[in-house]
Amino acid sequence: MGDAKATLVSEAEENLWVKCEKCNALTYRKEYERELRVCPQCGYHERLGAWERLKITVDEGTFEEWDSEISPADPLNFPEYKDKLEKSQRTTNLKDAALTGVAEIEGIPVAIGITDFKFMGGSMGSVLGEKITRLFERAVKHRLPVFIISGSGGGARMQEGLLSLMQMPKTCAACAKLHQARLPYIILLTDSMAGVQASFGALADITLAEPGAMVGFTGPRVIELSLKIKVPIEHRMAEFQFEHGMIDMIVPRKLVRPTVAKLLRWMCK
Repeated sequence: MGDAKATLVSEAEENLWVKCEKCNALTYRKEYERELRVCPQCGYHERLGAWERLKITVDEGTFEEWDSEISPADPLNFPEYKDKLEKSQRTTNLKDAALTGVAEIEGIPVAIGITDFKFMGGSMGSVLGEKITRLFERAVKHRLPVFIISGSGGGARMQEGLLSLMQMPKTCAACAKLHQARLPYIILLTDSMAGVQASFGALADITLAEPGAMVGFTGPRVIELSLKIKVPIEHRMAEFQFEHGMIDMIVPRKLVRPTVAKLLRWMCK
């Protein structure tokens, strides 16, 4: 009885604290949640799921989801792909790695898209590409600015072969239509790598990034294995990209919402 009680107390104490993945500092859970899951000691930004991100970004009760019925296929009958999809769907409460719709940010209507790193690394399959394409197309139709939050550590999803690779030019073409319509496009990079960054991830009018976000086409290990060139791991960080002109602003999580609202007011005049 004593051991069981001690175990319950231990578990309760553990739930009161959060250990930072970067600096290992312990933070009171309520304080950690108030800081939007940012470590108060080192500033490490924990990854958020698409629904969590949506909650802290848009005005409450204004989000209307688009294309929620679209589900991924398995055109190549790729081994274990269906199992991975089902696991990701349970984990994220999404049918694929993108959440799209229309909402308001501080009263400003916006077409919003969020890619979820927790869904197979936010990799771009046919569904993600189709939903982002439709997001741009609907924004043009309804004369809305676009705000995308990119959480992707992967590029084209190999399990879908050529269908996945086709999403890069498709999303780029849809984004070009948005630019032709002279509608604003802002992107926040929480992580944006490979095919996502090589397509719609790099085409925004204004590019924001969270501190410490992964940004680039490929990581140092892949470059070293393929080109036999050693590069510092820092080259894929948002701060490196900012220093070299690829990102306009590094924005801490608490400032994302007011910063985007301010930019939208200025760009939508």
